[in-house]
Amino acid sequence: MADEKQDRTVELNFGGETRAFNVDDPVLPGWIDDAALQSGGYPYKKKLDQAEYDSDLKKLQIELVKVQLWQQATGKRIMAVFEGRDAAGKGGAILAASAYMNPRSARVVALTKPTETERGQWYFQRYVSHFPTAGEFVLFDRSWYNRAGVEPVMGFCTKDEYELFMKQVPRFEKMIVQDDIHFFKFWLNIGREMQLKRFHDRRHDPLKVWKLSPMDIAALKKWDDYTDKRDRMLKETHTDAAPWTVVLANDKRRARINLLRHILRTLDYDGKDKDAIGELDDKIIGQGPKILK
Repeated sequence: MADEKQDRTVELNFGGETRAFNVDDPVLPGWIDDAALQSGGYPYKKKLDQAEYDSDLKKLQIELVKVQLWQQATGKRIMAVFEGRDAAGKGGAILAASAYMNPRSARVVALTKPTETERGQWYFQRYVSHFPTAGEFVLFDRSWYNRAGVEPVMGFCTKDEYELFMKQVPRFEKMIVQDDIHFFKFWLNIGREMQLKRFHDRRHDPLKVWKLSPMDIAALKKWDDYTDKRDRMLKETHTDAAPWTVVLANDKRRARINLLRHILRTLDYDGKDKDAIGELDDKIIGQGPKILK
């Protein structure tokens, strides 16, 4: 007798009301679709126009090519950490940044779970080995901040390990900046309904289905736990030396444009075109947790 297909219906609490969500159902519930874009306090009712996005993105990618040429001439090192809940858009933002960069001096780091050897090392050790050398631009798709969120929420570290990390990380990052590495930390924030919508999109897109893991489904009921850890992380690791840049990312287009603008506005590179870079949208990007509602 063949095994019956597992029912992945999850009962979720939204403000005291229980709602059912089954990621395997090909029909996205209307209550998710209707609320997704403006969930979590997102300020826009429509996505950025595709033509405007394409035009702005090209200008910013041209500026990023200039950044790489400047790095090659000066040896400057740049490192950017991309964090956020599952489906926040980290990978897409990294792809937008790196699409036209020279892969010989631009690297994306997306580490798998630690090996037995790595688990016996200093926690930061396996990340340090991927830091940039002279002239490199390194982008981390998740980082050591796994220990500030997913690990304590899902039980992958002890409470003592978590508390030690929270004490050590500001000092660790201060050393990065003191060593003259241009260091960016991005938190991409999405609303709960938007996360559900993106999970559903992944499940039913044959090109993206690999992105949806069993742990994503297991984490659905832990939204509040993740929120608590996010809030503490932003409060205690947002420092003068290594501030968090928070991006409201329900609209991936606006998120990517503003994230890239922030990088380019911060760097003092040769041939910088401020008009091409444009202004930041302070409705969706800001320093530290103050932009979150």
